[in-house]
Amino acid sequence: MTTEYSPRLFERDSDIRALGEGLLACALPREAWTHEAHLAASLWLLTERPDIDVDAEIAGLICRFNESVGGVNNDHEGYHDSITRAYVAGVRLFVARTEETELAARVNALLRSEVGRRDWPLRFYSRELLFSVAARRGFVEPDLAPFP
Repeated sequence: MTTEYSPRLFERDSDIRALGEGLLACALPREAWTHEAHLAASLWLLTERPDIDVDAEIAGLICRFNESVGGVNNDHEGYHDSITRAYVAGVRLFVARTEETELAARVNALLRSEVGRRDWPLRFYSRELLFSVAARRGFVEPDLAPFP
């Protein structure tokens, strides 16, 4: 069963760049770190920050940010490695296929796409595996289907 999803869209490229820079500097308010912000920051990192190895650094970036706003990264909350890596793979796929060139237009198209949906990783993972401690703490391979 699919539910309706209406993402919060971005108006300006500068808003996305500020969000990404805020993540890196641990300077965002906690409430700004939404699902949409995660995807926008991922797209920005992958397309505008070639100096950052997203695969090697994303866990540390998000964990550090979470802790900077009083969050924790443990077996039950905070950074979730398998979900993050699923979305990074999806964002890469989306970027390779999109014709949008402006940052906000690209991010908004991503948020409106299948990859942008909150339940997108559940196309590849059973709920039990995806929400397990093992999947949160480290990457586990999908058990329903490989990533595209």
